[in-house]
Amino acid sequence: MKSLHIITPVKDSIEFTLETVKAILESELTVPYTYTVYNDFSTEENTRILEEQSKKMGFRLVNLSDLTDHPSPNYLLVLQKTQQEAIEADAGLLIVESDVVVKKDTLQGLFDGASARPDCAIAAAVTVDEAGIINYPYLHAKGNEGKVYPEKKHCSFCCSLLTPAFLKAFDFHELDATKNWYDVTISHEALKKGFQNYLFTVLPVWHRPHGSRPWKQLKYKNPLKYYWLKYTKGLDKI
Repeated sequence: MKSLHIITPVKDSIEFTLETVKAILESELTVPYTYTVYNDFSTEENTRILEEQSKKMGFRLVNLSDLTDHPSPNYLLVLQKTQQEAIEADAGLLIVESDVVVKKDTLQGLFDGASARPDCAIAAAVTVDEAGIINYPYLHAKGNEGKVYPEKKHCSFCCSLLTPAFLKAFDFHELDATKNWYDVTISHEALKKGFQNYLFTVLPVWHRPHGSRPWKQLKYKNPLKYYWLKYTKGLDKI
């Protein structure tokens, strides 16, 4: 693994997104890296803000509207495109979602941790709330603070590094195009291929659950409405 390709998929939620971007750009990285924000059909106003900030802050911006007319979410397209680019560069693919704020040592720590484990497919940073308490989607990790261990459930893509060895072993074009999100499927495929997925509770990142997709907060505030939307409109297919 020679470098990192860091990506953040984005749809609106611009204030959170810019906090995510700022933290990534302020990371203490010794490994070469590129950073790309994939704008998945944000509003015209938010797209304009992203374009302005990409020039001001110095990140690469890809507007998916230039690549496809498929409605959001386009996570599959992003995964397929970035997988190929990472393989060609022998780079780790490091996904940081737009409701996550990393610490200065998070990204280098994931690179070092994955590099030290030849069987690693996914190296994931545990998520915590503003008080530093482990939160969704890693509630099951409570009690394992300060550790690095193989994760038998699945790794979320909140802040996860996919290694070149795994990227070469499983083609994302095999993923089910009818789904919206792929962290569960990809985590399971890694185990099927003989890899291990590692959760780094020593590298906590601040996560505001569903900050990038506010409608999903209905799952906790109004679960009946959430599941009605999920099943009648076909949203949130995992």
